[in-house]
Amino acid sequence: MTPAIKCGKIEASKRREGIRLSKTVAILTQGCKVNQYESEAIAEAFGAAGFAVISPTLSADVYVINTCTVTAESDRKAGQLIRRVQNQNPDAIVLVTGCFAQADTAAVASIPGVDYICGNDRKLSVVEAAKTLLAAGKNDPPTLAVGKLEEAAFEPMRITRFDRTRAYVKIEDGCENRCAYCAIPGARGRVRSKPLADVVAEVEGLVAGGCREVVLTGIETASWGRDLEGASLMDLLEAVDVIPGLERMRLGSLYPTLITENFTHRLGALSHLAPHFHLSVQSGSSAVLAAMRRRYTAEEAMAALQRLRKAVPLAEFTADFIVGFPGESDAHFAETLRFVEEAEFLQIHVFSYSRRKGTVAATLPGQIPTAVKKARSAELIAKGLACRDRRLQKALEHPHRTVLFETLEEGFALGHTDHFLEVAVPSHRPLHGELHPVVLRAVENGRLIAEWEDRPCKNK
Repeated sequence: MTPAIKCGKIEASKRREGIRLSKTVAILTQGCKVNQYESEAIAEAFGAAGFAVISPTLSADVYVINTCTVTAESDRKAGQLIRRVQNQNPDAIVLVTGCFAQADTAAVASIPGVDYICGNDRKLSVVEAAKTLLAAGKNDPPTLAVGKLEEAAFEPMRITRFDRTRAYVKIEDGCENRCAYCAIPGARGRVRSKPLADVVAEVEGLVAGGCREVVLTGIETASWGRDLEGASLMDLLEAVDVIPGLERMRLGSLYPTLITENFTHRLGALSHLAPHFHLSVQSGSSAVLAAMRRRYTAEEAMAALQRLRKAVPLAEFTADFIVGFPGESDAHFAETLRFVEEAEFLQIHVFSYSRRKGTVAATLPGQIPTAVKKARSAELIAKGLACRDRRLQKALEHPHRTVLFETLEEGFALGHTDHFLEVAVPSHRPLHGELHPVVLRAVENGRLIAEWEDRPCKNK
């Protein structure tokens, strides 16, 4: 989500009094969990360098904009955000990174006021760039630090905190699937894995700092270890699972071909894995999946889901789908509707196909009209909501749950169970980061309403 940008004077009275203040930096993030993790790592690096990291709603000396390019709309929003920051803060140093900066460097460089552009393999370079530019002044044209990613290494990053209740931990970068519709392999490069020992050390540090739940994420999470000798994602999960003090471990998006009998057998033995899985399905039509260059059929995707459901009882599933891919007929779309109905997902994320320059799908015949894509998107979203409501009603059959609370809103404490069920409990006390037992009582407005259960639950 693009944050609102407002102008304002920071500590103006202190400046007038001549009190020396730290240089300030604001970081704006678009897109995926990996970008959110990387922005947190950037923020910590700025803090270690003596900067004060402030809200983007305040006026800063330096702005870092971490962009996304997953759709054409993402590109448009990235450009819009960069221009807004520069227009409202003309004297500030503006540093741009992320997938839009990597994929279309020229477009970013053409925006007046941008001082520095860096690629996805050197995001932490923004700290030294900021120091240099603050000393020398704004830069026109911008300095470019964007290279090809074919031989890029995994950029060492580590976080020690996370603002949210659950922390994202980036374990992998890059993707080599080359799906017909996707521009991300060009923006992220080949698969690069964070070493197992580094992931374990990072999670240990987060848990020691009070984190209760971690989400292991990457651009193509299932590919972790492909570039490491004798390592698999399952090896990593087993190593993280035994970290003392960790309450919950979640996985990022999974590619269905990862979910073999051996994988699910080992998965079922994990003690702290949350019984919630997000699958990158994309379509319920085998014909469309083949055109997308996905490496499985709809039947194989359903079989993978059922294997997980058998290995992890009561597991909940969420998934991604694309509607309006070139050549998708009404019959193909009907297959996707039936797939979602059969799978009974807790939640689905629906994207209308977006034509991306340089991808195979951009030149395919049978491009779908926008109106048809919108109609199919609305219909699939409605189907997903109906499935969600059935899953929530079914959850009432097992009412005793433990909730990790996140926010307080209009007299309710809101949080999620390990199954990723959203729960609201009447409360006037902030419970951020606390685990509490509850009893589910009803379904209202797409979430579960619960009351407190009188049994102990450990909290730090």
